Parts: sequence; C-alpha cells; structure tokens
Amino acid sequence: MPHDRLDQILQATVGELREAGTGKGAESVIRGVIPARDKKGPRYLLQGHGDKPFLRMNSNNYLGMSFRQEIIEAEVSAARTFGTGPGAVRFIGGTWSPHIELEQRLAEFHQRQAAMMFSSAYATVMGILPPLISEATAIISDELNHNCIINAIRLAKPAKRLIYDHLDMVQLEEHLKAASQTCRRAIIVTDGIFSMRGDHAPLARIMNLAREYDPEYPENVMVAVDDSHGVGALGATGRGTEEYTACGQVDLLIATLGKAFGVNGGYVVGNRSIIDYLRETSPFYIYSNPITPGEAAAAVKAVDILDSLGGLELLKQLRAMTARFEAGLKSLGFETIAGEHPIVPLMVRDTARTSALVAHLLEQSVLATGLNYPVVPRGDEEIRFQISADHTPADIDEALDVLGGFSG
Repeated sequence: MPHDRLDQILQATVGELREAGTGKGAESVIRGVIPARDKKGPRYLLQGHGDKPFLRMNSNNYLGMSFRQEIIEAEVSAARTFGTGPGAVRFIGGTWSPHIELEQRLAEFHQRQAAMMFSSAYATVMGILPPLISEATAIISDELNHNCIINAIRLAKPAKRLIYDHLDMVQLEEHLKAASQTCRRAIIVTDGIFSMRGDHAPLARIMNLAREYDPEYPENVMVAVDDSHGVGALGATGRGTEEYTACGQVDLLIATLGKAFGVNGGYVVGNRSIIDYLRETSPFYIYSNPITPGEAAAAVKAVDILDSLGGLELLKQLRAMTARFEAGLKSLGFETIAGEHPIVPLMVRDTARTSALVAHLLEQSVLATGLNYPVVPRGDEEIRFQISADHTPADIDEALDVLGGFSG
C-alpha cells in the first residue's frame, strides 16, 4: 500500500534534524581491524576510507576484552557445542547451561544471591523497573539518567515521578520526605557512571538517605543503580561504582556484558526474592531471546579474567592511560571533567565547534564522538573520549597531538 504522504512527513522530520545539527547522521562502518603493533594499540579500517588506519577512542571496550584470544576461543567452543543461537525464549526452551553458569558467576562476582540475564543492559532496565513500580510507588530519578531509565519510567504507572537535579542530594531528600506522605514504596534510580560526563553518583549518600527514610514507607525504599559504565572500569577490583564509593550493596545492580567485558548482553543482580519475582513478571525477559550460548561462555571467561591478577593489571593500565589523557587535555587548555573513569569529556559547549573538532579528528585518523543537543543539554556540548586498556602511551600522545593542532 502506498504511503507517500507519510513518507513526506518522515523525510521532512529527518531533514529538520539534520539542518538543526541534532540528527545522529550516518554511521561509520568498521570493515577491518589491524592488530596492535609497534607500541601502538589496534587500528581500525572504515568503509569508504580505503586502507587508512584509525585510532579508536569512542569504544566502551574499556579493558580490550573483545580481542583477547581466550575469550574468542570460549565463544567459538560453545558455539560448536550448542549452536549459534538459543532457538527460543528461555521458558520455552532457550535456556542453555552456559546461561546458568554465567548467572551463577555474576552473582558470585557481585556477592549477591542471584543474577538474571537480558539481551542488553537497555532491555534490563526496561524489563525490571516497570514490574517493580506499583500505583503506590514514588520513582525518584536523577535528571541526567540514561535514556533507558527515562523510558522505563514512562512505561510504568507510578503514583509519583520525581526528578532531582543532577547529584543534588538535598533535593533527593526533599522528594523522599514529601512522597512518604502518600506513597507506600519508593525506588531511587540512578546511573552509577553518567555516560555523557564520566562522573559518578554519590552512592554512599544515596544509600544513607534510603536507610533513613525506609521506615516511612510501608513497602520500603529501594535503590536501583545502572552501573553499565562502572563495572569493569572503576573500583580497585573493577566492581564499579559500589566499590569506588564504598556504599555497600545497592538493592538492584544493573550492568552490561557489552562494555568492559567485551561481549554482549545485560544483567541484574540482587536478592533471590526480587530476581525470582522478575523472572515471572518481566516481559523483556520472558518474551525475548537471551544472548547466545557462545556469548554467555565468552562472558564467563571475561569475568574470570577481570577477577584475577591479570584483571588488576588491565585496570592499572586503564587508569594510567586515563590519567595521561586527562593531563594532556589540561595542558592544551581544554576543559574536561576530571575523574578516574575512562570516559573523558572534552567540554566544547558549542554545537558548530563540536562538529568542526570531530571532523578534524576524523581527518587526522582519530575516532571520537561528538555529543550535541538533545543528547546532552544545550551548553554541555562535548566530545566524549573513551580510554581503553589496549591504548598505549603512543596512542594517547597521538590523539593529544591531533587535538593540539586544531585551530577552529
């Protein structure tokens, strides 16, 4: 059936986004990888750029896990044994022994009673918040939380949706106090690491507030943290923002297998009663295929590596390269948000200049992502650099030299 009138509307909308500079634009296509050599990390070949090698500084592969041979071999071996896909959703027949092994390993790693996998961290957040938000629940969220948290709250029907200014604990407490007058349950939800800035939630203070106001709610106060950028990248042993802030265990910890672990999928850990409830009520779990058995086996191997002396060495390298890049930005006169996390934002605060600087980097063979409104608030336009343990000092210095040559 023709839909020419709708096509015109959709094309006009895309055109308006591009004209305003807020469109996502065309996606770069990686067609090959050149292994690390000559004191340099991996280089990437892009479709349309011939054999020009690019330094990649826009990847969440914080520990370089996706290129480790033992992880690749674990996935290949499991695929040969179990096939390439699960074949069904889990309750019908799509649960394989690597899925069970991975959930047990994740629960052990985070010292929780139980873990539950999803197809992605986005699906995890979307899948667990709505079933836990009743019509007597106040959901209280940081204003800079990830899009998945925003959309999960939109799916739910809470009694109150309350947003506090970024990291504003005074306002969070005000919301907790006010909502206790009418709501039976409260859920505080926050990113652990805020993905656009690399800063972290003050989880120790959040947990203290939750404990303080818990007696005011007949159905308790819960704290849910999406630490997808924290686990594997922050904390003495890579256990994320919980470990870094010494806050104790949050009620629900959400993370991903697709960033520091270098594989694919998302998960949540918590006490057994909550996880059992979510297995029975979360549509994103019940009606969606899990990750493949091969991916699950690869993820187990990645967790094992992180949870070892080799993992500590990877974290040491990651921190050293992050510190080197931050120091270089400051010496060049650029504004950044300092911190130990390998997300290092270069605050440009102007859409046109951000686009020009990203184009300069691309021309000089450095891949970095510019973030403009509406992905970030107006005035917070930035280039998000992401450091990896497979970067070398030569890589960091190359990127800094390119930035130093920008005259726009």
